[in-house]
Amino acid sequence: MIELSNISKKFGQTSVLEDLNLSVAPASRTVIVGPSGSGKTTLLRILAGFETPDTGRITLQGNVLFDSNTFIPAHQRGIGFVPQEGALFPHMKVGENIAYGLNGSKAANRRRVAELMELVSLDIRLQSHWPHEISGGQQQRVALARALAQEPVLMLLDEPFSALDTGLRAATRKATAELLAQAGVASILVTHDQHEALSFASQIAMIRNGRFAQVGSPMEVYSQPVDEETALFLGDALIFSAQVDSGIAHCILGDIPVENQQVAGGKRIMLRPEQVVITPLHAGAEQHQAVTITDVDFTGYLSTLTLSSPGWLAPLQVKTTSQQNWLVGMPVELAINGHACVLAG
Repeated sequence: MIELSNISKKFGQTSVLEDLNLSVAPASRTVIVGPSGSGKTTLLRILAGFETPDTGRITLQGNVLFDSNTFIPAHQRGIGFVPQEGALFPHMKVGENIAYGLNGSKAANRRRVAELMELVSLDIRLQSHWPHEISGGQQQRVALARALAQEPVLMLLDEPFSALDTGLRAATRKATAELLAQAGVASILVTHDQHEALSFASQIAMIRNGRFAQVGSPMEVYSQPVDEETALFLGDALIFSAQVDSGIAHCILGDIPVENQQVAGGKRIMLRPEQVVITPLHAGAEQHQAVTITDVDFTGYLSTLTLSSPGWLAPLQVKTTSQQNWLVGMPVELAINGHACVLAG
């Protein structure tokens, strides 16, 4: 539906985006995720038409929005934009905010506002309230309704949930995803929150230093990251040096299968914490390598166990489901579920 080809952008002598390529399918949810300063918001502003790239081509539903000969301004692109914290007009009431930009009669606009408020699950009585009189989650829904009023084919969301508390953030994100799916609108969300990215996306584009490090499904990017930085950005990860041969990685945790049978030699491998199964060592059981709990950091549902073994150069910290019987000094045994991911580099 929208295609970016070879998009680059500099501010002065500083390169912000370099040779970006991305495809977004109709009615899909793409999340651009990356650390602060990686170019996420600049890319979103280029898509919206607020910034102009130096090179490249952007097409939407086959129509050129930008190339060396074309620039379609923001108001003609058919793209909705929801900025951080909603950015509602404080001098307009809720209904007036939603109706901003509608060109119908007063009666038609009132009907459209009512439809949109129902669509985003807002009580119609709130239309007469000022923005400061409603909650943060309600403000975000108003901003979404205002953007949807223009019937966009693509919705851009620039960290729209960042100002909300944790519980409200998750609920508003889920409601937004369901609403966009119901409306059949494709979306691109920018965030630096890995949990938000994995929850919202059907496609994740990991950006770093102005380049896409990896683009794929949430499960693919999470379980098969291309490098250490991507692995660590998207969640807790255990990363080891290993000698890989014939589909097996030989490392401090023993022999672990890898998916790529062609990889060989000294490599870095990754496991997610949920792949490591920790169980108390039963009396009389044989243990090939003594592993002992040296610290327990209890945080509720999860605990971080620090594990040590004479054969390890450094302790290993693993997050796992909390159990009352995790005790310092307890001998344990480890088992690995699934395959290790061999990282590039």
